[in-house]
Amino acid sequence: MSSDALVTYSPLNTLKPIAEHLWIVDGPAIRFGIAGLKVPFPTRMTVIRLAGGDLFIHSPTALTPELQAAVGQLGSPRWIVGPNRIHYWWIPDWHAAFPAASVYLAPRAREQAGAHIAFECLPLERVDGYPWDTELATLPVVGGYMTEVEFFHRASRTLVLTDLIENFEPAKVGSGLMRWLMRVGGVLDPDGRMPRDMRMTFAKHKRQLRAAVEQMIAWDPERIILAHGRWYEGHGAAELRRAFDWVLD
Repeated sequence: MSSDALVTYSPLNTLKPIAEHLWIVDGPAIRFGIAGLKVPFPTRMTVIRLAGGDLFIHSPTALTPELQAAVGQLGSPRWIVGPNRIHYWWIPDWHAAFPAASVYLAPRAREQAGAHIAFECLPLERVDGYPWDTELATLPVVGGYMTEVEFFHRASRTLVLTDLIENFEPAKVGSGLMRWLMRVGGVLDPDGRMPRDMRMTFAKHKRQLRAAVEQMIAWDPERIILAHGRWYEGHGAAELRRAFDWVLD
């Protein structure tokens, strides 16, 4: 079995119901890291159906014809969201397939994407004023390297994160060295957290991060969807307290 097949969550490119009006799609692995040490990361998209059948597409994964047809049966994609500066790669494919949908990008995502995104996008940088405000809460979390924008689906009490917590399962990491590095980096299940290198970029924004985490805890999420690794099916607020004990203390 290839390392990419090991790390991902099959079946891929398939809508998986999580709660009423909410699905995830586990996508293919991407490779990320410094030169000479590219690590395969599983990818995950979240799809939320809002009033009138409008679909909110969070952190799009690879788009296949079958997935495109399945999404079209759920409703009409209206918003395609790149929640931080490094989650943008498949957005052009979704934009081409669903041209009526508006694309929202977190700060610096357009800069990071360069010519890869050559169409009009809307800024994703404030807490309200969005067409989804009634059903989804929006929370930008500002750091030194990037701003990640989190979402809370009120009806299902689901918190949708991206890289703010990563939680890689040891059995899905093929290399002992990589398991050790992930443990040192603080992203190994069952104790997944913000990656240690990313944590350093919040050194000057710790007060703002604490306020954001406190807001997420106050929402009392039942579940937390993550983009990378095992997501949390229950006890969401407790998982937030555990994962961010370093900033809450």
